[in-house]
Amino acid sequence: MSGGLLVAGTTSDAGKSVVTAGICRWLVRQGVRVAPFKAQNMSLNSFVTREGAEIGRAQAMQAQACRIEPAALMNPVLLKPGGEQSSQVVLLGKPVGELSARGYHGGRQQKLLGTVLDCLAELRGTYDAVICEGAGSPAEINLRRTDIVNMGIARGARLPVLVVGDIDRGGVFASFFGTVALLSPQDQELVAGFLVNKFRGDVSLLEPGLDMLHGLTGRRTYGVLPFRHGLGIDEEDGMGVPPARTQSRAWGRVSLRGTVRESAVAPPAGEEVLRVAVCAVPLMSNFTDVDALAAEPGVVVRFVDRPEELADADLVVIPGTRGTVRALAWLRERGLARAVAERAREGRPVLGVCGGFQILGESIDDDVESRAGRVAGLGVLPVRVRFAREKTLTRPVGRALGERVEGYEIHHGVAEVLGGEAFLTDDGGRPLDGCRVGAVWGTHWHGSLESDGFRRAFLREVAAAAGRRFVPADGTSFAALREEQLDRLGDLIEQHADTDALWRLIESGAPQGLPFIPPGAPA
Repeated sequence: MSGGLLVAGTTSDAGKSVVTAGICRWLVRQGVRVAPFKAQNMSLNSFVTREGAEIGRAQAMQAQACRIEPAALMNPVLLKPGGEQSSQVVLLGKPVGELSARGYHGGRQQKLLGTVLDCLAELRGTYDAVICEGAGSPAEINLRRTDIVNMGIARGARLPVLVVGDIDRGGVFASFFGTVALLSPQDQELVAGFLVNKFRGDVSLLEPGLDMLHGLTGRRTYGVLPFRHGLGIDEEDGMGVPPARTQSRAWGRVSLRGTVRESAVAPPAGEEVLRVAVCAVPLMSNFTDVDALAAEPGVVVRFVDRPEELADADLVVIPGTRGTVRALAWLRERGLARAVAERAREGRPVLGVCGGFQILGESIDDDVESRAGRVAGLGVLPVRVRFAREKTLTRPVGRALGERVEGYEIHHGVAEVLGGEAFLTDDGGRPLDGCRVGAVWGTHWHGSLESDGFRRAFLREVAAAAGRRFVPADGTSFAALREEQLDRLGDLIEQHADTDALWRLIESGAPQGLPFIPPGAPA
């Protein structure tokens, strides 16, 4: 088998996804054939591979860091939350049913260990190195018996473990020590050391603590990564996105959690900016669709949850959601539905993507996702939606506004378009997807705005409808911005981690004779 490493974390959002992507990009720049892997991912942001498999967007971006095509093997188990108590289980890229948390952790999860180990073994038989990402914390002792993503996969594949801690949160030394001390002796044997993330200040002031940590645990620190604005990859899910009311009221480049939205961009090419308000609906999925808008100079994106916040927006976006009927009810409860419908009547721009497209239609017939039966939509597009049990997972290509468009589809809803005009067509002008009526657009295609020519054409249409003197900047390449982000992550590892020691860890495994730190946990 080839070399391998598991990047674990002291907590969720410690930086595992970012560090994994950074290590992948550093390795591929050294000529190493490398692949990412996450045995189990809980995410509302997903992607469709070329073979039609659904995986987490973080793993798709990590594959891009490796300069390879994403594949189902890289994320064999994907959990898509449908609420607080249940998730859709996606196995090797295909949905296999809904399970409660108790049902999944009560037996189903452990049965999947053999499957995920087989996927990892196949990757390790193909690539020089496989960099695995854990989930949450490896010291979640209540879940250790059925774990297949942290120490379960590390033990099963004999992977060395690097524990990442976010020092910006505080308490990183206690978190490092406590993580190791809550693991069984067999698990502790694989924990090679630590990586400090998001450090601000003089590293020399941190070094005494790192020395003491080494003395207490017998484990070294493999690097101290400085805090950098705008570093990251696509977030795992939108459930943790804070509501807009917790943020500044002023229009500005406000990022919730994404990366490209924090990137420094050039000033507007035209006389005015374009303001985009994204409705932060429940169970928001693939909210990364709007990153491509925010990457455009002069486009300002923010997430909102109140109707008055739509008043000065030039474009309102209703994004995808794992709960279309629930999101529709939320929009009505908050008065946003009325505000969106009024915008549509006034000829002001609105865009619905996937679940957002379905919400804009006349009716939704859902006996699959919400089991609510027939529900009236907002009625601003002549579309009726029926939920099918089989999920659509495709990577379509078409044309819109005279430009080539690539996207990906992830939905149960099937749209019957009764009027208006097709939003996306094939090269011969035959309808492929979506609907447009005036300044209201709807499509099932995620990722379409990453097509640069189409995005600029769409923004020109929005600006004209909104009466804004906004001009899309020539030459903005979303793909190039993504590559720049990934290179910055690779630079971070190369410049601030002990890469020689890191490679020895990947190639040879955890050091022998690592001490046991009491009290430990049952094996």
